[in-house]
Amino acid sequence: MIKLSANYQKNLADIKFIDLFAGIGGFRLALESFGAKCVFSCEINKYSCLTYQKNFGDNPYSDIRQIKPSEIPPHDILCAGFPCQAFSISGKQKGLNDLRSDVVFSLFKIIEYQRPAILFLENVPNLLKHDKRKTFAFILKQLESLNYQVEYQILDASDYQLPQSRKRLFILAFNKNVFGSPIKHSFPAPLSQRKIVKDILESKLSRVIVNSKDKVINWLSENFSCQTPFAKPRRIGTINKGGQGERIYSIYAPAITISASSGGYAPNTGAYLVDNTIRGLTPRECARLQGFPDNFIIPVAEKQALQQFGNSLPVNIVQCIIKGLIDQEIIDKLGKKKNKYQCQKLRIKKTEALLPPVVFGSRI
Repeated sequence: MIKLSANYQKNLADIKFIDLFAGIGGFRLALESFGAKCVFSCEINKYSCLTYQKNFGDNPYSDIRQIKPSEIPPHDILCAGFPCQAFSISGKQKGLNDLRSDVVFSLFKIIEYQRPAILFLENVPNLLKHDKRKTFAFILKQLESLNYQVEYQILDASDYQLPQSRKRLFILAFNKNVFGSPIKHSFPAPLSQRKIVKDILESKLSRVIVNSKDKVINWLSENFSCQTPFAKPRRIGTINKGGQGERIYSIYAPAITISASSGGYAPNTGAYLVDNTIRGLTPRECARLQGFPDNFIIPVAEKQALQQFGNSLPVNIVQCIIKGLIDQEIIDKLGKKKNKYQCQKLRIKKTEALLPPVVFGSRI
């Protein structure tokens, strides 16, 4: 996490948010660092719920499809890292035809009923290109039909003081009924300080994963002693056939993107040459790659922990985006206008399903 100055730490003290598809709480860590209050959370994976509960004291609601929008408390910001497997290049890319994408339509219904001032969404970059851009066009159309101004950009964790090459699509949507005139917003520029894997390694570990029977090939000898940091992940060797989890990387560069999928000698993380041994990264090291603080409790087994951090989002990026909303006085505008907007909402008889069923049925 990025250390915030005191004037930022209570800047969102009057802001309430909800945490949908919460995972282990990456969004929540970021918003709470500014003083915002989480009033509702939702996560279907039981192991992620355990980690979430241990760290935040809340047991998230399970299946978003079983939640009535009217049961969710009023809030200013809706956060949602909605399932990315349907759009990821590492998956089958079924998109909105994937069963997991049914939850996306549940998300639309919540947005339509609650009409929060700001939507803060996250997904994989491939969402922009999926199905010849039809999928993203559909999502944009739904949000714009609900009178939201939508802004989006792909950001890389390695640009925000995290030693991991991890690109993610971030979407901000501003409720025009709240803000009135168009919002002038820009996403955060890369930070000057960059980190490498060596900066987040735990000390005194014995996690050798390659023994004398394993064949290591394609070593580039000049990389063994290279102390000059690289800007991108640097592959320096291969285990066996070099499949998933069998590629070796330098610690003097950002890590490759950690993932929720496993396989090979170093599942989820890839292998690294550390103190003349070849090993995968530990759960705590993966937590650091994503910006989770060292006091974050990891109550689950290593396999589950690696999957959880591989499925999480970079906390630092969310912090930088929120800081930008403060610096650009968007949060200040929200504070001045939300009370008036909430009074207007009380005069409107809301229904739970305004979007035509045929739209949901057609998917695109």
